[in-house]
Amino acid sequence: MVHSIRLWLLALIAFAACESMAESFSGGVTPGARTIAGNISEWAVPTPKYPRDPAIVSGGNVYFAVKEGDKIARFDSKGKHFHEWDVPAGMRPRCPVVARDGKVFFGGAGNNAIGELNTATGKVTLYKIPSDDSNPYTLIADAEGNIWFTEKKAGKLGKLERASGMITEYPVGDDPYSLLFDRLGNVWITRKTADRLVKFDPKTGKVTELSFGKGAQPRRVAMTPDGMLWVALYGAGRLAKIDPAANRVVKEYELPGGPNAGPYAVNADAAGRVWVSEIQTNNVVLFDPRSEAMRVFKLPTRDTGVRNAAIDAEGRYWYVGSHAGRMGVIE
Repeated sequence: MVHSIRLWLLALIAFAACESMAESFSGGVTPGARTIAGNISEWAVPTPKYPRDPAIVSGGNVYFAVKEGDKIARFDSKGKHFHEWDVPAGMRPRCPVVARDGKVFFGGAGNNAIGELNTATGKVTLYKIPSDDSNPYTLIADAEGNIWFTEKKAGKLGKLERASGMITEYPVGDDPYSLLFDRLGNVWITRKTADRLVKFDPKTGKVTELSFGKGAQPRRVAMTPDGMLWVALYGAGRLAKIDPAANRVVKEYELPGGPNAGPYAVNADAAGRVWVSEIQTNNVVLFDPRSEAMRVFKLPTRDTGVRNAAIDAEGRYWYVGSHAGRMGVIE
């Protein structure tokens, strides 16, 4: 009896840790799960100049960046209307993260800075990155609200400490792309052109690498509630399952679009299902690891260009099409 209670408590702690990490990815919203009917709705964004990187917040609002239009935008999923804020000209924003206090953080590809938008006033505060031309790419928040980001050109992982505004950098190898936290607080980073997945331990600074083989080109990474990592292998047309504790590839799955499908965005919902966008086929794939069944959703607009996506508290899949200038949802 005591042993059973102990196992139950350990499972509860592990689930809570996973929920805490999931919360940090989407501005306070833990991804939900629902039966997917396959209904797809789309809306034209106000400034169709390479919109990308949706982030969900409580209440159902969806934030995203307009990279070539120098704007941060918000879509009200209930009222079905948009609002935009200007950021400094030439900043070329990417990957907004909404903090618990409502501030929006984003990377500046054009001015080598992390931006902080106060949506109440429209004021943007800039935090300069120490390395020149670092190209901040993907951002996430940790449990304390600090902002972590990949520096694609500098080959570093950056951390913006919100309390002080100080940025610390850690070398992790060339071309760091996407990132997430695992249950233990380690940061996992894809290195696209290096065909590797990197684990960074913030406590020790130790870097461990896992190779996918030449030409795999890992893009984005997600974590399911069981703690497994899932990586979209853009160059191979496959989805990889990673055991982070063992630091090994458990299995790779061929995607419906074949080797040239271009799997890009990858997300996990609360049911443990994995969503993958195939940017070259204009499809989104829903994969159930338990049955290994795949379901394909054809996006209604040609050449949508889904580079990133997000799952809301109800389990709906939100995407922004960089090429088509469309905001969409699968439900």
